[in-house]
Amino acid sequence: MPVTLNVNGQRHALDVDPETPLLWVLREDVGLTGTKYGCGVAQCGACTVHLDGETLRSCSMPCGQAQGRQVTTIEGLSSRAAKAVQKAWVELDVVQCGYCQSGQIMSATALLEKNNRPTDADIDAAMAGNICRCATYQRIRAAIHAAAAQI
Repeated sequence: MPVTLNVNGQRHALDVDPETPLLWVLREDVGLTGTKYGCGVAQCGACTVHLDGETLRSCSMPCGQAQGRQVTTIEGLSSRAAKAVQKAWVELDVVQCGYCQSGQIMSATALLEKNNRPTDADIDAAMAGNICRCATYQRIRAAIHAAAAQI
């Protein structure tokens, strides 16, 4: 059954089951592997994408529900907030193993696109559910504040 997705501004007509999790369609059928599989139950945040500008755990959403909506992956981030987040991530050396970072960056960008002067509490709320096994949470928070200062 065909599913048509708008991913990073490009239309993709795909021959996939509409119940297939969006994560797998993005990775296997669209070829965008920046979105990671972590837990498969929407608890770790590694699979975070934006759906119409809101964060979404793509491992738990059937791709058919994304039809007619805008999906943005880490590969498609291009806003001023996204560029500031990516720059801060590099400058503050946030990444250790890096596996969770695309989900972290997606959540941080979504936060700054809505609130470019977040408090620590705002950051904690927006980043809740994005798990980092390397525990770089303090650097993540510092990078979000640094990015906010650049917007």
